[in-house]
Amino acid sequence: MLIATAGVLSPGPVAEFAARLVDRGSEVAVITVIEVPRSFLDTIRSEQWHPLTERSTDWTEEEDAVIDRYVTERGQRITEPVLAALRAKGLDPSVRYVEGEDPASTIIAQADKMNADVVVVGATRHLFDDWESVSARVIRDLQRPVLVVPALGRPEPETDDE
Repeated sequence: MLIATAGVLSPGPVAEFAARLVDRGSEVAVITVIEVPRSFLDTIRSEQWHPLTERSTDWTEEEDAVIDRYVTERGQRITEPVLAALRAKGLDPSVRYVEGEDPASTIIAQADKMNADVVVVGATRHLFDDWESVSARVIRDLQRPVLVVPALGRPEPETDDE
């Protein structure tokens, strides 16, 4: 099972579904795709690059390390609620923080890479409106079962009937 979250996936319902769907010992992986606009950063860097200097637009190890640290720190914040809920249900999930500029394509590639039996995604809006969500693209393009867990609704405000 691959659980893809951008931080809005409802941890409780996801953990409930996972506990019911997977056998003990089966792989449960939680991923989040962190968009790092390297192409934009390359453009900015290239404007500083001058062909008469020795500087290159290739990424240095130090720059890659900074980006890797950003991806890991952001990934931890995003996935921690889902990981905690899964662990509370007795599951032992792995976690992957994946850098990618196209979240849907990255989720699909990761699902194929791990040969996931099912992919769990969230939905915060209507999936098939004019706006095409990441979840809608995963449902449309992934050749595997997809479980969509809607975001928990906001509680109705209490009214004073007096």
